Amino acid sequence: MRALVHAKASTWSWRGHPLWLVGFRPFFLLACVAGATLPLLWVAIYAGVLPPPPGLSALQWHAHEMFYGFGFAVLGGFLLTASKNWVKARGHFGRTLQVLVALWLLERVSVWWLGAGPHAFVFPVALAVAVTWTLVRGRAQDSYRDNGLFILALSAFVVARGLLLSREHFEAGRELSLALFRLAFVVMLERTIPPFMRGAFQIDVRRVFALDTAVKVLAVALVPAVWLPSPLRVAIEVAFVAVFAARMLLWRPLRALTRVEVGVMYGGALCLALQVALRALGGAWVGSAPLHIFSFGTMGLIIPAMLTRIAQGHTGRPIQFGVGEHVALGLMALAGLARVVGPQVAPSQYQAWLVVAALGWAACLGITLVRIAPMLWSARVDGREH
Repeated sequence: MRALVHAKASTWSWRGHPLWLVGFRPFFLLACVAGATLPLLWVAIYAGVLPPPPGLSALQWHAHEMFYGFGFAVLGGFLLTASKNWVKARGHFGRTLQVLVALWLLERVSVWWLGAGPHAFVFPVALAVAVTWTLVRGRAQDSYRDNGLFILALSAFVVARGLLLSREHFEAGRELSLALFRLAFVVMLERTIPPFMRGAFQIDVRRVFALDTAVKVLAVALVPAVWLPSPLRVAIEVAFVAVFAARMLLWRPLRALTRVEVGVMYGGALCLALQVALRALGGAWVGSAPLHIFSFGTMGLIIPAMLTRIAQGHTGRPIQFGVGEHVALGLMALAGLARVVGPQVAPSQYQAWLVVAALGWAACLGITLVRIAPMLWSARVDGREH
């Protein structure tokens, strides 16, 4: 932990392997590997081929690994990299990055063999310390005054993980984890879509400060939704969907949909709003449909696209989505339909829908891994260090 606090990420050079130059390189590789394997392990556990880890139900392990194995690898890589632009200071690299990766790997192994326990909290605490240290240290140069939301979210994730790993509080932990990831995506979409539209179409989307503020305030208000009185929760959810949809309509969605690399962000945003809307409507859904609209439609579509875009852009390459990227995203979309729509249409085939969805998700991340691994493993093509 001392290495995390005292790591100096300013202008120091790293003479080791390019993998350790910046956070997105190792963590995006890990995210792809996790995304390509964890769903297959989940299907094997669900079918009884493999036992769940000791002390955890099959569903607990699945939720924990998809949120805190796959999801946290993505979030960690993104936050450790984005600080370069946010606070004008280099993010953690070299030995500190190696420590963080080792902690992530140790967590995967320890949770599988030992189940819940203190070992499941070392990596999230270490990541929170590393990111918070960077943001606090560079606060004077911070170009985003709402970065405090990430600091609060990283702390809240530790609580959410503890609840999720508790049999008595699993549902609350799962809902809190989803709400925190949703908040992260709300902030990320606000920061990425306008420049993506500018770069792809030379369009400056209309920004309304009141809408931007309302979206974030309501997203924060929904974080503890699982404990709110139902009428209050529904009112906040309806308000969030209204202001979020209003903002997305201002951001030229029809134009965005003409380019896959931009349109996928809008598709993910639509699924984010749908998840909240279905939660507000209530009703009996087979297989936690609202949750999986978010996991497949928002996380599943946006994450592979962002992994590709960041891997290309941050290694000095132009942003280009070829056949491989189109196939990968198409497979994820089909997997989402199988996971969300399939069980509603033919609930008796639930296990078959699960297998189809898992295969689609795994194939998408597997293709993404093959496409971006050579970029992450090698030096930038433009001669810059990081």
